[in-house]
Amino acid sequence: MTQSVFAQQAPKNFSYNTIDENDLAQAELAQYMNEQAQTVAPTKDPLTDRDRRIIATIIERNPEEIKTIRIEAKITVWVQLVDGGRLPFERNWFYTRVQEVKATLPETPRERNDRLSDELEAACQKYGLSHSEIDWLSFSTTLYRNRQRVGFVGCNLQGQWYSRRSQLGGSRTADSIDAAIALLGIRQPVAA
Repeated sequence: MTQSVFAQQAPKNFSYNTIDENDLAQAELAQYMNEQAQTVAPTKDPLTDRDRRIIATIIERNPEEIKTIRIEAKITVWVQLVDGGRLPFERNWFYTRVQEVKATLPETPRERNDRLSDELEAACQKYGLSHSEIDWLSFSTTLYRNRQRVGFVGCNLQGQWYSRRSQLGGSRTADSIDAAIALLGIRQPVAA
């Protein structure tokens, strides 16, 4: 017995794609608009690397997984994850844990340099000094008063400030930048 099968050819306007061309164009336009918005007004990440490390320690995740946090109704802290998940925490409990983790989390080299740089800038302002570029690896610099070199200061890995009058001279250590500057014979200017 012979069997015949009737087959009809698909019309010319038939598309095998399930995605409509308009949808595709709309998605491309949305992506382009987002890129332009980021170029014009990039969104600033409210969390620092240290913040992410603290939160990651509390919730036992990797810092890269944390997107942001928000506080809802002054009661709940929501941790937003990169994958779209959200974790709720009671605000007071979360605050207590943040304080505990902050106390035990070691300072990164960048955080150390930022802190020391702030101390240096405040001391320079206080004593009427300026400084050259900072050597960030050893955190040291040359101090100037009225464009005259007065000495060198820095902070070692033990957190002690040191100063010396000449580049090859012996260093004297101090507990604060104020004490290190005083070792150079510099006093705070007196207002007239």
